[in-house]
Amino acid sequence: MTNDNPQLPHHYKSVKQRYPNVSAALENLGTVVREAGPIDLKTGHLIQLAGAAGIRAEGSVHSHTRRAIEAGATPEEVKHAILLLTSTIGFPSVAAALSWVDEELGKS
Repeated sequence: MTNDNPQLPHHYKSVKQRYPNVSAALENLGTVVREAGPIDLKTGHLIQLAGAAGIRAEGSVHSHTRRAIEAGATPEEVKHAILLLTSTIGFPSVAAALSWVDEELGKS
C-alpha cells in the first residue's frame, strides 16, 4: 500500500513514512506468512480480523475488515466472523469489534 491511500489512518501513514524499513519488513512478513500455507486470502483476512477483535485492536479490525471485503468477503461474512467470537472473547469485545466493522463498512 502506498502512503497516499486515503483509507489509511494518518498515524499509520506517518509511522510508515518515518520508519520505511520497518514497514517494508512487516509487509514482507505478511506476504511470507500468507504464502506459507493453503489458506486463501479471504479466509486469511477473516482469521486476522478475528485475532484483531480478540485483542481489541481497533485499527487492525478496520484494516482486516477492508482487506477481507477486498478479498471477496461479504459484509455478512465479516460480521459473522466477529459474532462467532462471542463465547470465546465475550460480548463486550464482540460489540466493540462490530462497531468498528460497522464504521469501516459505512465508508464504502
